[in-house]
Amino acid sequence: MTCAIFRAMELMTLKQVRQAVPTGPVEVRVHVQLESVAAKSTRDQKPYCELILADAADRMVLRVWSDHPNFKACDSLGTGEFVEIAGEFYQHQQYGLDARRWKVQPLAVEEKARLLQGPPELRAKQAADWEYIVATTGAVGDPRLYAACAEFIEEYGDRFRRTAGARTYHHARRGGLVEHTAQMMRVAAQIAPLYADLNLDLLIAGILFHDSGKLWENHLPESGFSMPFDERGELLGHISIGLELINSLWRKIQTDENTARWQQLTPATDDCRMHLLHLIAAHHGEPQFGSPVYPKTPEAFALNYIDNLDARLEMIFAGYPIAKPLAPRIFERVRPLPGNLVKPLGKFNSQA
Repeated sequence: MTCAIFRAMELMTLKQVRQAVPTGPVEVRVHVQLESVAAKSTRDQKPYCELILADAADRMVLRVWSDHPNFKACDSLGTGEFVEIAGEFYQHQQYGLDARRWKVQPLAVEEKARLLQGPPELRAKQAADWEYIVATTGAVGDPRLYAACAEFIEEYGDRFRRTAGARTYHHARRGGLVEHTAQMMRVAAQIAPLYADLNLDLLIAGILFHDSGKLWENHLPESGFSMPFDERGELLGHISIGLELINSLWRKIQTDENTARWQQLTPATDDCRMHLLHLIAAHHGEPQFGSPVYPKTPEAFALNYIDNLDARLEMIFAGYPIAKPLAPRIFERVRPLPGNLVKPLGKFNSQA
C-alpha cells in the first residue's frame, strides 16, 4: 500500500471500526495513542509484540506476530506515541477486533491535537452532560447541599471532566464520569416524583459526590488516554477519598456568615453532612463490593440501585459489539456481567 492509498482510506475511530467489522473487513485509518508496547511470547515461546491502541472512547489490542512485516518495526515504537495505523481491520474469531496488512506512521502535531479533543459527537455529548450536571446541582434547594456542590464544581470541575467512570468495565474513558453522573441524575429526576418521601436534594448531591474519589483514582491527563495509577487511589480507594473530600469541602463552606445563616435551618447542618457521607459510604451496596456500610436510608438505597442500573446498562450495550457470537442471537459473557449476552428484543415499529 502506498501513502496515496492510505490517505484515500476513510479515517475512523476505534468504536466506529468495531461497529463496522461484524459485517466484514474494512480498509480504514485510525488515529491512536500507543498506550503500551510490550514484547511477549506465546506458550510455545514464539515472540510477538503487543500494542494497546487507545483513542478518546475505545481501546484495542493489536498483536504483531514474528512473521509479520512490521514485527521488527515495533522496536522503534514507544509507549505514549501518537500514530496512524492504516490497513484492513476485521473481526478475528479468537481475538476480536484485529488488523492485517497495516502500516504505521507518526501523527502530525495538528492530527494529535484533534485526536486528544475526541470525536465531535463525544465532545458534544459530554458538554451537554456537563451542562446538565451544573444546572441540576444549581437547582438544589437545600443551601448547605447547594453550597457543597457549587464549591466542588468550582474547584474540581476541570478535573472531573477528564475523569473516567472506571479503569475498565464501564464508562472507562476520559469524561466517562461526567456521562455516568449526568445519566444517574436524569434517572433520579424521573423516579423522585414517584416516591414523594425521597429527599431529591440529598440524592442529587449524593450522585454528584458518589464517585468523587475517582478524580484521583481514575483521572486522565490532558495529554493522553492512558490512565496512570495514583498512590492515593491505591492506598485509600475512591470511597475513602470521597468521604475525606466531603469533610474538606464542608469545612470550606462553613464560613462565619454561612454558619450564622444556617444555624436555625432544619434539618440541622451536621445532619446534612452525615447523610451525604452515608450516601458516599454505602453506594456500593455491600461490604463485599467495597462499601464500609450497607445502605440505611431511602436515598442511599436509591443511589445504589441507580448507580448499578446505569453501570450495567452501559456494560451490556457496549458488550454486544465486542462479544464473541456463540449461536444465533447469543454472545459470550462480557465481564463482569454474570452470564452470556442475548440479543435484545427490537422495539415495536407500528410503521413496519
